[in-house]
Amino acid sequence: MSAVTATIPEDVMKTVQAKPTLRDEGVKLGFRLTLPAQILVLFIAVFPLLMQLYISLTDWSPLSGLGWWSAWSLWNNFANYTDLAADARFWSALKRTAIVMIVCVPAEFLLGLALATLFADEFPGKRIFYSILLMPMMVVPAVAGYMFFMLFQSGGPVNDILSALSGFPVTIAWLSDPTLALIAVMLADIWQWTPLMFLILLAGLVGVPEDQIKAATLLGANPWQRFVTIVLPKMKTIIIIALAIRVIENFKIFDTLYIMTGGGPGVATETISVYIYKLTTQDLIWGYVAAIALAILIVLSIAAVFAMKRMARAREVPA
Repeated sequence: MSAVTATIPEDVMKTVQAKPTLRDEGVKLGFRLTLPAQILVLFIAVFPLLMQLYISLTDWSPLSGLGWWSAWSLWNNFANYTDLAADARFWSALKRTAIVMIVCVPAEFLLGLALATLFADEFPGKRIFYSILLMPMMVVPAVAGYMFFMLFQSGGPVNDILSALSGFPVTIAWLSDPTLALIAVMLADIWQWTPLMFLILLAGLVGVPEDQIKAATLLGANPWQRFVTIVLPKMKTIIIIALAIRVIENFKIFDTLYIMTGGGPGVATETISVYIYKLTTQDLIWGYVAAIALAILIVLSIAAVFAMKRMARAREVPA
């Protein structure tokens, strides 16, 4: 203890130490002011989740004649979850969703990255092409679904173009064939959401330090070497973000697909979102639907946490 401190009485010293600082007062005031909003947000997020968990443990349905608050009388423990594990239609829908995701997300990423690389440089008419390229993303998914529904009709423009190229009439029933219908849906998804991937990747690409690229050029690195050794490592975080967004969103694909095929022919294009929609609006087994939705929420949450961890590692590891 210094000589100056030793001359201060002990009771005065305690008072000074106990006196809150201006920053502490500001933190407390900010907490009090935002507390109502925090409680509201917590209620909005937590209440539906608890409701979903509650309903998923019952056989409750709007047709049961009971209010949701009385669903406890139809308690079935974990029967919905055991039924889910044995539901072949659920697993088939999940498999088709995974196929769409595995095809569309890499295709959108590669196309978006190629376009972002092209638009990173200046060229005549760049602003015009940039605006045109972003237009599909602005289209409402239901409208995009109707557009592609018309395009892939037997007498639609797609078959007309194929007829002109081949020299003989082409009347492929795209949306009536199980395999072709899924391909048509994936083409629609790639058309609409490649611009979003392009926009995110372009934002990351223009943020790459120009001096490092110039230094690599002076050292004799070719464009491919510069791209692999400098550009991609610097874009790791933004790439993870772009892929995570599209994986989660593609997992929930519904609007475009339902307008185009309604999940058909049969259940050939029935993804998990379409399956849940049909169970909710046609079969009205809401307890089972809640169990499916909760299981999907857990899966997507795990994917989001994994992406965040990878993103944190990408930030820690020097490029």
